[in-house]
Amino acid sequence: MEVLIQKELPDLDPCILDYVTGILGDEGTTEELNSSEDLYDMIGPFLLSGCPDVDECQINKLCKKLYKDHIARDQAPPATTTDTVLSAPIQMSNMKIVDDNMLSANIWKATKNENVSFVDKQKLEKAEAKIREKAEKNKTKEANKKAPPKAIHNDSGTVQQAVNKRDMHLTSKSDIHISDIDLMYGEKKLLLDTSITINYGFRYGLVGRNGLGKSTLMNAIARRELAIPPAVSMLHVAQEVEGTDTLAIASVLECHLELAALKERERKANEALSANEGNEAAAKELSDVFAKLQEIDADSAESKAATILSGLGFTTKMQGMATKEFSGGWRMRLALARALFTQPDLLLLDEPTNMLDIKAIIWLEQYLQNWPTTLLVISHDFTFLDAVANMIFHLHSQKIDTYKGDFETFLKSKTEKLKAQQAEYEAQVAERAHIQAFIDRFRVNANRAALVQSKIKMLERMPKLRAVEAEKDVVFKFPEVDGNLAPPIVRLEEVTFHYEKDLPMFNKIDISADMESRICLVGENGAGKSTLLKLLVNQLEPVDGYVFHHRHLRVGYFSQHFVDQLTMDDSPVSFMGSQFPGTDSEHCRRLIGRFGISGEIAMRPISTLSGGQKSRVAFAVLCAKEPNFIVLDEPTNHLDMETIEALGKAIKNYKGGVIMVSHDERLIAMICNQLWWCKDHKVRMLEGGI
Repeated sequence: MEVLIQKELPDLDPCILDYVTGILGDEGTTEELNSSEDLYDMIGPFLLSGCPDVDECQINKLCKKLYKDHIARDQAPPATTTDTVLSAPIQMSNMKIVDDNMLSANIWKATKNENVSFVDKQKLEKAEAKIREKAEKNKTKEANKKAPPKAIHNDSGTVQQAVNKRDMHLTSKSDIHISDIDLMYGEKKLLLDTSITINYGFRYGLVGRNGLGKSTLMNAIARRELAIPPAVSMLHVAQEVEGTDTLAIASVLECHLELAALKERERKANEALSANEGNEAAAKELSDVFAKLQEIDADSAESKAATILSGLGFTTKMQGMATKEFSGGWRMRLALARALFTQPDLLLLDEPTNMLDIKAIIWLEQYLQNWPTTLLVISHDFTFLDAVANMIFHLHSQKIDTYKGDFETFLKSKTEKLKAQQAEYEAQVAERAHIQAFIDRFRVNANRAALVQSKIKMLERMPKLRAVEAEKDVVFKFPEVDGNLAPPIVRLEEVTFHYEKDLPMFNKIDISADMESRICLVGENGAGKSTLLKLLVNQLEPVDGYVFHHRHLRVGYFSQHFVDQLTMDDSPVSFMGSQFPGTDSEHCRRLIGRFGISGEIAMRPISTLSGGQKSRVAFAVLCAKEPNFIVLDEPTNHLDMETIEALGKAIKNYKGGVIMVSHDERLIAMICNQLWWCKDHKVRMLEGGI
């Protein structure tokens, strides 16, 4: 038995091994065992305490083997006893023990030939002390292994997670395990008891409908409110670079901390040598610095930074400009450039394509395809995600599912998984109905009582499967309008415009649109696309030329900075009411409901809504004005893929004219029949879309 136990449990404490084998060697003890379960109850706790890394299932198997091979075999069948008939009654009190030889007949004392097992008291005490010590250690270990869930509250949501402290000592190149996440925003439950693993070196796309908690989860990871090992470096591109006198190229280089520190040491060493050419310490320091600079390939750092900036649209001249000279959008690009240059262990990107033109998006796709560390990106751009991601996190129904492959593979896998899940659910429903019918039929039949009970237990043991929860279709409804206005309804004649006299934006452009127009403006950032839209809707006055509007024209303008037009403390319903005084709340609810803002969401403060939900509120207000011509500036920013598709369908069914700036290739291909290309202070018209 001892050999078997040592073979199965090589790490078992020797004291506990001696104690357990002593118990099993006592025939009086083993005779009381009737099954392997009795044996497990007797020695199982000792074996578990002596081997904390072994589970109960393994100990159970060992007990079954010990009972079968040793105890059950050694237990002889009960001997048949023969009764002895006494010739006369015997008085036990009259019996005397004359000498020790008579003790052999005494039933209360064992004979020398009998097997008697003795437990060494010292060994027993030592083993019990070991067991108590192990139990205390195991309690401490379990407490450290899975600490009580820690709730963290912030403006972005409430995070609760059970922390595995072993994961907190991983290296920077280790996988990240985030277990048992509960995520809430106010009283809304976003995630419940969810776990994910972020494997090092993979590029993850985080997808899901608007308002489900994608950005809230990313913010929690970025703030380390979830258990991220300290050794893992992270960068979350969420804020623009501060405007200072630092040049753009220098701003990127300075985020390389090791390089910056070495450059500072080089400067000080050079100053010391300038003061005293014979300073050997300074010469040695300079030599060490040069060796380190060569080791980190410092000579290529500036060219690498320049390449990244160029890919994101910064010209050579712009790279030499101070950061304070850039607009907010360009500073966001600068923040992205710094993150790409730094190459953290985990790069977090939330809608990175919102700030980029098509040329920069294509460059970023290609750059991220060779990203050497780990990437987690939120994007609703189908083409971008399909090119970049090789793993997908799908957030739905308060949980996260992981899929291997690009976005297109994810869509196919998800469809197949849902079909299989629904088929399994329907098969179980049919099986349950069949079993229940049998139970109902023979419940009162005494001959089948045992079978009925068996069927009832079978039902109880069946796992409870859930039907597939179909996601609601997103529907946008633009207003019905009269499409009979005579063309052109909007026209720019010989229009010239500039913000600064020596920096012309447009020079003598002639363009027009009618009720059937589906026009998309394209061009590099800074080419004047948003400026042209503002000229069309009379938000800017031309320096020269004329802007014509049909007298019955009602323009609806959606700005890419629509958030600035919303009152964050108002609910969507109250905000709609403030835009249309005298409108009752029920009518406001109906107007907002056309864009998927309904129920409890319609009464929440706008500040608590996701970016996509805020965008829907802005669309609802725009369409409540019943425009017959719509001008859209980057309408897909923050919208999920299903909503973008719904927007495309709504525009196709709309009877009025549409002019749009967008970098979403699918939306452009879906609706546009004409492109306006802004380049070299002119607007060129290309028929047929893309």
